[in-house]
Amino acid sequence: MGENSGREGQMQSLRAVAQEEKGPPSLERRQSVDPSVVEVSPRSSLRLVGAQFNWSLNIWTIIPGYRRGSRYVTAVLSSSLPGLALLLPPATLAALAAAWLQEDCPGLNYTALVTGAAPSQAALWAKSPGVLAGRPFFDAVFAQLNCEVSWSLPEGSKLVPVAKVAEVRGPAHCLLLGERVALNTLARCSGVASAAAAAVEAARGTGWTGRVAGTRKTTPGFRLVEKYGLLVGGADSHRYDLGGLLMVKDNHVVAAGGVEKAVQGARRAANFTLKVEVECSSLQEAVEAAQAGADLVLLDNFRPEELHLTAAALKARFPSVGVEASGGITLGNLPQFCGPHIDVISLGMLTQAAQALDFSLKLFAEGTTPAPHTRRS
Repeated sequence: MGENSGREGQMQSLRAVAQEEKGPPSLERRQSVDPSVVEVSPRSSLRLVGAQFNWSLNIWTIIPGYRRGSRYVTAVLSSSLPGLALLLPPATLAALAAAWLQEDCPGLNYTALVTGAAPSQAALWAKSPGVLAGRPFFDAVFAQLNCEVSWSLPEGSKLVPVAKVAEVRGPAHCLLLGERVALNTLARCSGVASAAAAAVEAARGTGWTGRVAGTRKTTPGFRLVEKYGLLVGGADSHRYDLGGLLMVKDNHVVAAGGVEKAVQGARRAANFTLKVEVECSSLQEAVEAAQAGADLVLLDNFRPEELHLTAAALKARFPSVGVEASGGITLGNLPQFCGPHIDVISLGMLTQAAQALDFSLKLFAEGTTPAPHTRRS
């Protein structure tokens, strides 16, 4: 009972602070930014550092001022999907495809003796609704096997089953050697893109203009595919790895001996290209982080009402600090977390819980009409 009364007291204090707040510009004024002046910083590019892929494409490096102009960046991403493939270095794609094929067939491929090497063709069919994503990875797999892919639908297409998506041509044993690997990558990437698109649609339906983002909760060895899927779906990829953003989490705070010490340590470690974000569980921690020099504050596992009151109180004192909401957010409750003082909403479920789409690859005889189901006479 004491804990509940303390919680309610904190909520009343937050409400009082929020009522006194004059607040930042209204949503309407924030939306009036001219898209012609939105700039993309040099850090929004991809860079290859040794063998590590550093993805810096996120809200904090795309535009200055966090929320300002974010709707225009979304429009650029969604209207130029073919360009997203340029983010993927060819050498990285080839290395990933080779590793996936090696995993699936590290030794003898006995079924190659069954199929032979005669020139063959197969049709790719989409059998579940969603967003098509992952064409570059599908292409990379078959490029390793000297097969050619011709696409019927562009990246980011809305899939209405049953739809023919592409055709693949090459030696029969090569088509079948790449079949499962290529389908796995396409199904998984499309599933992430579909979840991301649903989340963005839910957020935009409230009139909110902030950024929906993924997290670093990705499948080991498959992060590039899933981060790319987020972008195709219209969401933000968030930091690609530990080097993309200096994020101070709760365990870092404990290890450092407090929020202020943790932020000071982060500031010393960060170079001029890195921003510092601090995970906070209360308004007191958020204020302490902002005072210590945090660029962004992550309000983790807050209930919606408490989240908005805390964010309003923080923005009243530190209007330039970005606010990210995360923890316990799903497609069902996402609209409750959208608000004028929230700049980013991140959801781990976009990659952790995304349902893979259903695709199939069916061989067909030259001169016949492809069908989604194999026909045998």
